[in-house]
Amino acid sequence: MNKKKNLSNKSQLGMIIYRFSKNKLAMFGLAVIVIMAILCITAPLYIHYEAVYKQSMADRFIAPCAEHLFGTDQFGRDLFARIIYGGRISLLAGLVVVAIALAIGITLGGIAGYFGGRVDNVIMRICDIFMAVPRMLLSMAVVAALGQGTFKMLIALSIAAFPGYARTVRASIMTLRSQEFVEAAKCCGTSPARIIFKHVVPNGLGPVIVSATLGLGGTILAIASLGFLGIGVASPTPEWGTILSENRANIRFYPYLGLVPGMFIALSVMCLNFIGDGLRDALDPRTKN
Repeated sequence: MNKKKNLSNKSQLGMIIYRFSKNKLAMFGLAVIVIMAILCITAPLYIHYEAVYKQSMADRFIAPCAEHLFGTDQFGRDLFARIIYGGRISLLAGLVVVAIALAIGITLGGIAGYFGGRVDNVIMRICDIFMAVPRMLLSMAVVAALGQGTFKMLIALSIAAFPGYARTVRASIMTLRSQEFVEAAKCCGTSPARIIFKHVVPNGLGPVIVSATLGLGGTILAIASLGFLGIGVASPTPEWGTILSENRANIRFYPYLGLVPGMFIALSVMCLNFIGDGLRDALDPRTKN
């Protein structure tokens, strides 16, 4: 019986991978994100860390060339080095925010969806309160209350993001809680916590994975927005939004200072959206059209 179940699971996974691989935009997005991740992770192997912060007034505003692939900024710092190291912060911070928001959202959404009734009402009304305020405005308010700093920014964005994941998980759980395998687990005396996190949540992760992938793109954009506004990652620490903010006064005369970080922000968000759409279609082919 277990062997048949394992074969069935492998078959389903194989079909999902096959459908995803047939989506050209999704594969393009995945390839770009993988290349970005490799470039950022291996940055210390080909970029000296001091190049990220080293200032040279003699090298100010050098246009993109062989020595400086993306040019230099107003302080003579190499823009390529700052973009690559900034990508490490932008991508990692995005992953951390999504992970924290998912942990909170899965817990609260799982509890609300499984128990229903008053518990569901209380949790969902709390989520409604957070969702009533636009995400960026809520993030800015939390950062203003906690103070500027990378860690505080991560907390602010996580608080703004978790209600959406909680609602997605709740919807999945509510369709599964009356299934036979859940009733069987109850009859065996399995605790509610084990039923939720061992049996129900894993079977309803499809929509959550899609939501998290799409949410990662939005989170990277939010991190860049807070950095651009000066309430995110503090300068001179490189982060795509902060880099854009530092150079905004000179973009008119040196367009590459805005085009390069803007291109990386737009490309990463677009590719993550492609991946999210591809996963949605692969997990549920009925949504393709």
